[in-house]
Amino acid sequence: MYAVLIIARRELQSFFDSLIAYILLTLFLGFSGFFTWMYGNDVFLTGQTSLRGFFGIAYWTLFFFAPALTMRLLAEERKTGTIEWLLTKPVTDRQVVIGKFLSAVGLVAIALLFTLPYVLTLSRIGNLDGGEVICGYLGLLLVSASYISIGLYASSITNNQIVAFLSALFIGLFFHIIFGVLGSNIGGWMGQVFSLLSMSDHYESISRGVVDSRDIIYFFSIIAIGLILSELSLTKRNLN
Repeated sequence: MYAVLIIARRELQSFFDSLIAYILLTLFLGFSGFFTWMYGNDVFLTGQTSLRGFFGIAYWTLFFFAPALTMRLLAEERKTGTIEWLLTKPVTDRQVVIGKFLSAVGLVAIALLFTLPYVLTLSRIGNLDGGEVICGYLGLLLVSASYISIGLYASSITNNQIVAFLSALFIGLFFHIIFGVLGSNIGGWMGQVFSLLSMSDHYESISRGVVDSRDIIYFFSIIAIGLILSELSLTKRNLN
């Protein structure tokens, strides 16, 4: 566990050293702030104190930001050869994968912490549903962690950051949109399967303030599969 935390801290620090963290934090806060307070969701005009507008735009924003965070985590190290140096240290492939995963999740958590003034402001304007807010943030973290695990796998199979970014977007697109569309247009058991695979359905359920064990299992399953595939990709490369 200590090795995992060391890798996570190292990677998180590298985000800030390379300005990636500052750029993504600025873009995330800019987009979320604009659409939450100005465009189509002016709480001062509607008189409704709700963060649903923020959760809606953050759901889409993090879909693009997660691949941007993960595209370099393994692809760049494979390209420069530093991954071989890292794996010669007394760490396992699993520890490397989990450490890098936690670093990206940590940066997303920092970004979400910067939006807490939204909560404080709205709570002063009116009665804000605390349960809905907590569940909304939980949903965003789970969604981000899921896409980060997918992005980490995409980064593990190539040494090109752009390819890793586009691959993560392509895979994530199925969970983000395509499965939901197929579930809505196909009847029977197959439609139910596609609806079950749709991330938006599970996220909307949690963001409404309902924490269902099926939604938690869904997100943790995607995270686990992404991390396992990433580890297998590293192991296969080492064997070769």
